[in-house]
Amino acid sequence: MDADVVVIGTGPGGESLANKAAQAGLKVVAIEKHLVGGECPYYGCIPSKMMLRAADALAEAHRAGQLAGDVTITPSWAPVAKRIAEEATDHWNDEAAVRRLQDSGATVLRGTGRLDGSRHVVVTPSDGSAEIEIDARIGVVLNPGTRPAAPPIAGLEGTPYWTNREALQTTEVPAELIVIGGGPIGCELTQVFARFGSRVTLVQHGPRLLPGDEPDASALLEKVLVEEGVRVLTGAEPAEVQYAEGRFTLRLGDGQRLEADRLLVAAGRIPNLDSLGLESVGLDPRRIEVDERMRAGGADSGLWIIGDVTGHGAFTHVSMYQSDIALRDVQGTDGAPAYYHAVPHTTFTDPEVGGVGLTEEAARKQGLNVRVGQADLGASSRGFTHGPGAAGFIKVVEADGVLVGATAVGPAGGEILAALTLAVHARVPVETLRTMIYAYPTFHRTIESALQDLDG
Repeated sequence: MDADVVVIGTGPGGESLANKAAQAGLKVVAIEKHLVGGECPYYGCIPSKMMLRAADALAEAHRAGQLAGDVTITPSWAPVAKRIAEEATDHWNDEAAVRRLQDSGATVLRGTGRLDGSRHVVVTPSDGSAEIEIDARIGVVLNPGTRPAAPPIAGLEGTPYWTNREALQTTEVPAELIVIGGGPIGCELTQVFARFGSRVTLVQHGPRLLPGDEPDASALLEKVLVEEGVRVLTGAEPAEVQYAEGRFTLRLGDGQRLEADRLLVAAGRIPNLDSLGLESVGLDPRRIEVDERMRAGGADSGLWIIGDVTGHGAFTHVSMYQSDIALRDVQGTDGAPAYYHAVPHTTFTDPEVGGVGLTEEAARKQGLNVRVGQADLGASSRGFTHGPGAAGFIKVVEADGVLVGATAVGPAGGEILAALTLAVHARVPVETLRTMIYAYPTFHRTIESALQDLDG
């Protein structure tokens, strides 16, 4: 076969690029070994937010007693599982996504693609048929994504432990659950299953939850989880896993033994850079470097890499952002290069934890002349009227008169983050932000209070 562009991996960024390139008249071949759309619509962003929405509804129902009278509620996982299977994932069937690509003019191949020299791809079809070789006139775009990491815990391999994939497909809530990993995935799923009645123990190797966020955010989220009945163990070293008669036993380094019906491992992810043939074009898969146009191996290499493996955050929005930049370069059109000083992220727990740019610690490590301001979201007028569930704060990190980072924790923290992301991205002077009119009474008005605290 021949093509203008070959896309290996159709996660959100790869799928978008293949669609747009084909719509623009390029001859596109897209190669996918699993599901077109990638992790996000089937095992990540979309179904997990359905789970979180259901868990939040339960929490709000329990809070209603303080606000609106007596409420009786009986949790049921059945509506959650049904929504995920039918509305989010079409029973983990990607036919609709494949049709979208085909309708745009792209050719979709099921299988594994690998580079075999510059602008040359070899495809091993999933059905076991003969290999297909493709020459790409313009080049190749890699969007390989990541897979769940399995930490080196004795006895773990071979047991029926969950990753995010199995957790998102479950049709029942375990009576007892151990979660290994206190990052965003671990924290979100911990709260979901706890709110549906599971007795959850969250085991975090490091000293705090959400290690990439501000310590105050970690502390607040841990406090909320504990209040909801979760046992949180930080600084804990998983040493050994045993599985027998439908029960997991996890032994920690300090001798503690934990038991549960299910074990969920959410301890990071591994880039899918192996078996891509990067060595055939002179690249080391252990040290991938991508320039500001998403090119790898130089401007004339005919190779672009986008998504999680580029190291700028395992977020769908980063992959989509990079996709558009790579597409412009593929087409030879002008446009802004990639900027990563204002990458936003949100952990969709309750309270939500949103962050953008640098934390205070990261800014100080860069040697910046830092000032910080912080204000209590729950103490705002909107927090007061909201009542239970309004815990949170806004923190801003300023250097040389502009915000270089910010955190928004609380109800709709990820939505509040939009204003802060704009300020960090556009490098809006703090003095300009102080002249804004902030609507009253809103949660986002707490930004004004945090800016005032810079002078404190």
